[in-house]
Amino acid sequence: MERPVQRAEPLRIADRVTAEALVGGVLANMAALESVLAEEATHVRAGRLREGLAAAEPKTALAAAYMQGLEVAKANAVALKRFHPEGVEALRAAHRRFATAVEANQSVLASAKTVSEGLIKSLAEEIGRAQMPTGYGRQAPAPSPYGRGVRSGPLVLSRNL
Repeated sequence: MERPVQRAEPLRIADRVTAEALVGGVLANMAALESVLAEEATHVRAGRLREGLAAAEPKTALAAAYMQGLEVAKANAVALKRFHPEGVEALRAAHRRFATAVEANQSVLASAKTVSEGLIKSLAEEIGRAQMPTGYGRQAPAPSPYGRGVRSGPLVLSRNL
């Protein structure tokens, strides 16, 4: 028997206490997510990819909670501005810092991706070079068991590092 999907009623800000709670929750999620991103970047910079990628589940959960809180804050922007204007300013300042942290994290991940792609490319070239027979006469690749025109065999990678 299927259960009907229940949608939660959107949070409506009606007083200062609720506004402060919402702002506090969004700020807490943002700080926790920023901490996870910084830890991930530190591990990836040091070459500890397994440790860097270990926090994928908490990062996903924190990002979802942050986005949900942000949507609630956007839906209640007028009430937040009325009941807790300093909280709105705190959210804006924290969001600017958070955007900088996300940008730094993305830069580290892009660098790691570029390095790993370079390693794979140089490995494939080295394997291709190793298949070139050395001897007298014209340099030609060895015949491939994978068909005509194929310069090298398949490159197999292990995801267990």
